[in-house]
Amino acid sequence: MKNKPFNLRLGLILGTAILLILIQAVGLLPQVTTPLETMEYSARDSLMRLRGDETPSSDIVIVAIDDFSFNYTGYRWPWPRSYLAEIVHQINASGAKVVGVDIILFEPDEENGDEAFATALGESTTAVNILQITERREEGFSTSTLSQPLSPYREVLDGIGITSFIRDEDAVVRSLQAFDEYNNLLYYNWAFETAKLYLGVDSPSDPTNNSVQFNNESVPLYGGQLIVNYAGPAETYLTYSAASVALGDVLEQNPDAFKDKIVLIGATTVTLQDIYPTPFSTQIPTSGVEIVANAIDTIINGKYISIAPPWMSMLIILGMALIAYLITLSKRPTVTITLLLVGMIGYFVTAFIIFTQQRYVLPVVMPEIMLFLGVVLPTLEQAVSQELEKRRIRNLFSRFISPEMVDQMVATQDLDSLNKRSNITILFSDIRGFTTLSEKMSPEDVVALLNPYLEAMSKVIYKHGGTVDKYEGDAIIAFFGEPVPYEDHALRALNASLDMRKALYEMREKWAKEGKPSQIEMGIGLNSGEVFVGLVGSEQRINYTVIGDNANLASRLQDLTKTYSWPILISESTYQEVKDEYDVEFADAVTVKGKTQAVNVYKVIGKKGAKESEKVQEWKL
Repeated sequence: MKNKPFNLRLGLILGTAILLILIQAVGLLPQVTTPLETMEYSARDSLMRLRGDETPSSDIVIVAIDDFSFNYTGYRWPWPRSYLAEIVHQINASGAKVVGVDIILFEPDEENGDEAFATALGESTTAVNILQITERREEGFSTSTLSQPLSPYREVLDGIGITSFIRDEDAVVRSLQAFDEYNNLLYYNWAFETAKLYLGVDSPSDPTNNSVQFNNESVPLYGGQLIVNYAGPAETYLTYSAASVALGDVLEQNPDAFKDKIVLIGATTVTLQDIYPTPFSTQIPTSGVEIVANAIDTIINGKYISIAPPWMSMLIILGMALIAYLITLSKRPTVTITLLLVGMIGYFVTAFIIFTQQRYVLPVVMPEIMLFLGVVLPTLEQAVSQELEKRRIRNLFSRFISPEMVDQMVATQDLDSLNKRSNITILFSDIRGFTTLSEKMSPEDVVALLNPYLEAMSKVIYKHGGTVDKYEGDAIIAFFGEPVPYEDHALRALNASLDMRKALYEMREKWAKEGKPSQIEMGIGLNSGEVFVGLVGSEQRINYTVIGDNANLASRLQDLTKTYSWPILISESTYQEVKDEYDVEFADAVTVKGKTQAVNVYKVIGKKGAKESEKVQEWKL
């Protein structure tokens, strides 16, 4: 039983799918990020940017330590906490529901303003501040340090949470750390603490790397990280300058500016370096406090982003491999390219719709790469295979017909266009006495002698632009002027005839040295005229040949070389074409078979002005 041939197309597609799945699997390893994962990050950013800005929660307001405030306070930092107390008093006066302070309160105030600030925070409906858990690794050991607000603040604060942004490998902040642990105690991100106080619900619970329970729903996490659903680029949320709040300008214009709202106090000035690139922009960074505002908005409105699990990504890759295989079944390149483009664009549009409608992120880069490579690689392989096959066919057929004819056969869409009547020169050649010689040799020796001879003569014919019609034993039939038309076809044929004799002399010398029969001569007949040139044969076998009376006359002239013992004979029509270049001698007017009138036959002497040694001599066998 024969083994089925290997399907290279299918192998390339499956190989690509397996490679992508392996890359996906490697990306699951801790501390390993593959280039394709980074590209997936960028694709997710593109989906968010294409979705555009969303309406930010009107319940979140930022009090910004901006450039104006920094300038107003004389570029001092840290600010006196008594000044921060004034800001909080203004916020409290407007009836804020939650005050979140994104300022480190780990060290005492140099101007003894901690009591005033703590009192202001204690008067807030609810207040939240930040803490930090720092891990240090030295010489194989790791230690954790907890930094938290001073005791006066801890006594009045309603919530304290970690503040940890996660920078991906491209430095873009797409998520924040949902929780951390210190001395077996869990601390949640202050975004969760703020949302808890605003919603009046219990603290988060049951944290894992994949989820945390909050407000009666499961919040999706990825490696303990919460993906932030950004409402837009920097300055999307309503923001007031801290100095304007402290001066009372904000409440003077709108007494309810902070009523029942989440008010976040934090730095937005570039000077304090609390700014980060986000999916919406890497050139215009967003302040840390506004990133937290986006995270709180995500939590209180349940706008969580879910990312397809790895197993789904692998299934999609396999699905794309199947689609790629089906596309490659098309035999028309335009259809293949169209289907590929439709498939790639269609999948991206589908992923975009699912993201905007369901906030569900499908993998984009790997499936698109799978579809692209799954179509392109087999197509390239097919193109290369076809080109190699064309070369193989060209090399094979060039042994029988001229290379030019092979090129035309490969290139033409209509083989009938190769059939025509044309004015050309036909060459017939034959080895004198070959039949008698072959009777004295074994078949193997005959072939060993004949094949090199035919190959050498064919090379000479091709060199002069001729086409080998066929071989009939030791006879060669060729023509000049088709499929590539030459005005000087007669001259080319005669030049080839003389070079064929030179090639024969060289072979005779070689055969003599090898002890092979070397007393071999060749007769050549040439005639020029109109004949039919084209493809003749059946569906099973076809031949590019010449048919017509002028072809027959060339054959008769070759036969007459025996009669006149002269190697090269030409007709009147050929003589008229070459007489300016060659010396010829009229031999006779002969009535040949198939002709009712005598035809003039000429002996070719040699090129005009040629040396005596270069002229054609009578046979002396």
